[in-house]
Amino acid sequence: MNQQFVSIDPGAKIGENVQIGSFVTIADNVEIGDGTIIMPHATILPGARIGKNCRIFPNAVISGIPQDLKFVGEETTAEIGDNTTIRECATINRGTASKGKTIVGSNCLIMAYSHIAHDCRLANNIIVGNASQVAGEVIIDDYAILSGGSLVHQFSRIGEHVMVQGGTRLGKDIPPYCIVGREPVCFMGLNVVGLKRRGFNNEQIERIQETYRILYQSGLNTTHALEKIESEIPDCEEKRIITSFVKESTRGLVRGPKE
Repeated sequence: MNQQFVSIDPGAKIGENVQIGSFVTIADNVEIGDGTIIMPHATILPGARIGKNCRIFPNAVISGIPQDLKFVGEETTAEIGDNTTIRECATINRGTASKGKTIVGSNCLIMAYSHIAHDCRLANNIIVGNASQVAGEVIIDDYAILSGGSLVHQFSRIGEHVMVQGGTRLGKDIPPYCIVGREPVCFMGLNVVGLKRRGFNNEQIERIQETYRILYQSGLNTTHALEKIESEIPDCEEKRIITSFVKESTRGLVRGPKE
């Protein structure tokens, strides 16, 4: 530990082999796991729970109070899993009474100048590109990638293995396995390259493609499209994930390419 101009509250819990750079501030009610690196000028505020072997880059701020006028000082947390990297000037706010915590999972990369707002739920293996802004209570599922400059509306959900084009404004839910982009944003097809990199075989990809043909190109409304999917697509995990996502959507799905 570099002791030069470091401020660590006695109430903070610091694990083994944690590296802390100069001009770092670590407040009370903070927990930092073994092997994590806190680089110079980072600020770790009350409620931070940082896992093992994370890297927090200069000027990142973890567990700042929510930018939500309903917040009245309730005790909440910002929880980060293991092996996650938070790059320069990124901010992750803690939760409000709504959910009580903001979560960023393990093996994530939150790039420079990005913002993760209160009560968000980011799963594992997620990439949030430079200067992307994620509003409150957004859910992002495993292996999703937000390219640089993405803007995500509050309460939206982004499904697993999704690829979001850079500079995209998202106001609807984005179902799993797909690519979205353009202006206004729309479904642009499957994230085939990403799926193959993660071990999906041709049969799985074809089933996903056929599911989305019915959902977006059959001319059916969502209810009837789901009925057709249930009757025509063989039962498989991918079908169950897609149909569950659609049924649980609260903001409605991103539009299709010809809508």
